[in-house]
Amino acid sequence: MIATLRGNLLYSDATSLIVECGGVGFRCATTSVTLSNLPQVGEEIFLYTHMAVKEDAMDLFGFLTIEEMEAFKMIISVNGVGPKIGIALLSEFTPNQLFLYIGSNDARALTSAQGVGIKLAQRIVLELKDKVEKIGYVTTADLKPIKKPQKTASDEAIAALMSLGYTKGEASLAVGKIEEDLTTDELLKQALKLISRGL
Repeated sequence: MIATLRGNLLYSDATSLIVECGGVGFRCATTSVTLSNLPQVGEEIFLYTHMAVKEDAMDLFGFLTIEEMEAFKMIISVNGVGPKIGIALLSEFTPNQLFLYIGSNDARALTSAQGVGIKLAQRIVLELKDKVEKIGYVTTADLKPIKKPQKTASDEAIAALMSLGYTKGEASLAVGKIEEDLTTDELLKQALKLISRGL
């Protein structure tokens, strides 16, 4: 089993690359992430690899980071998921992003990867959730929703004016002419006076 390759980069295209090691060229299928971070042709490259052996073929997959390679191996361990899906997922997400979606049961997010439908995504989440959490990529802190910035009194006043039928432009212009260190109610009252006077 070929676990790593170190040699010179001979060639790359949209889905694979060729590394020359000791006069032998090894073609490795890989992700768009690895392809976008390759050295120049002719320069040395080191890859972590996984070999998939089937009755009619032996395919080699190469990755610049061990995290990407381990994530690939985990994905293809899912029943019915092959290397093509593994490459598609890791071309769309970093390992941490992928594991975060899996750990938070967000199967729908995975469907943005080419060839991944909702049923397949749900199977991936179901089979990998426990493994992902054991690895430690997903923590309770990671899964907390991002806090949205609190609305200011000006934001609330503008929203209130818009609910009264004024355009956002009119509301913003009126509120913008008033001192900001007022309560929402005070801003709203003064803004209405300005609008009634034609600003």
